Amino acid sequence: MPKKPDGSFDPYGLGLEDNDVDALRHAFISGVYTIEYNEGLSELLGRLNEFTTFDSQSTSALSENMDLWNNAVGRSYGKKAKTWDDLYLKLMKALKANELIIDLKDTRKYKGEKSIKRMPKSFVIKIKENKTGANTEFLDVRKKVVMPKTDFIEAIRKGNYPGYAVRKHQSGEFPYSTRDRFSFNNLG
Repeated sequence: MPKKPDGSFDPYGLGLEDNDVDALRHAFISGVYTIEYNEGLSELLGRLNEFTTFDSQSTSALSENMDLWNNAVGRSYGKKAKTWDDLYLKLMKALKANELIIDLKDTRKYKGEKSIKRMPKSFVIKIKENKTGANTEFLDVRKKVVMPKTDFIEAIRKGNYPGYAVRKHQSGEFPYSTRDRFSFNNLG
């Protein structure tokens, strides 16, 4: 396995990019996000990964197309799978059936949204909600930090998240995004 100078595993090391290993990794992670959260969040996180991948050795348009295609395949199987193991088995079959792009020379083109062109100064998305639909967990995309609702509300009050505010409701307090030109940062 490829290693970083400090001896830790290097997920972007030689031999792990733009091939069957990379394809399966992208599909599996997108499928897991679909199982654990939902298809929309999985799709957004896949695009964000392409937007924020700075360690990658290959960030070409062909590599991005390959990654986004495989993310979409993973989301599709994530909707059908009951468990991570079930997802893995389905994706191995998909790999053998040539559903995943494993070579940059593949001419199939991803047709969905490809990137996030401009991002707001604060970018937080909801990643979990309870059975009644109330948001309970949030992801600060820029800092890559997951926060429970109470921590996010406290950070908003301290002024750490411009563009977000707190409302009181009979069921308690909840964070919300103030209006801006972006729809993907609405907390929904």
